[in-house]
Amino acid sequence: METLGQLNFARIYTQGRLQAIHEEQWDIQPQGFNNTIRWNVGHIFTTMESLVKKGIPTYEPVHPEWAQFFKGGTKPADWTLDPPTKEELLSALAQQPTRVTEFLTGKLDQDMPEVMKIGKLHDMETVDAVIQFVIWHEGVHAGLILGLGKITAGE
Repeated sequence: METLGQLNFARIYTQGRLQAIHEEQWDIQPQGFNNTIRWNVGHIFTTMESLVKKGIPTYEPVHPEWAQFFKGGTKPADWTLDPPTKEELLSALAQQPTRVTEFLTGKLDQDMPEVMKIGKLHDMETVDAVIQFVIWHEGVHAGLILGLGKITAGE
């Protein structure tokens, strides 16, 4: 159950970073950065949804249509449709941990349907291992959000 506590802790941290960022900063892509604050927020959300689904195929992701904007390898410069609004993303982020935690309770020790590999670095064999990766992943992107927030505010 500690993994799910960490999942909630990571989200609280991410939400705290976002409180200090004004909406006009969300779509600025500074030189040297691959994406924007909006992209990182959506990427955190959609990655958790897709990896929970990968771990437990009966999970029904929320907003699967957002993957076209935020999956790995995408970038705002390629968007031809309007992405989700700041309010939609913040609402989805706020609701996700409770929903995912309720779904995952009692299931973390399950084996993955297929071992998840990240390059040559690590094989993840259980749902718990994948959720720990999701937590680490969110921390990385929360750090990017923090940096983007500072640079787009002129700090």
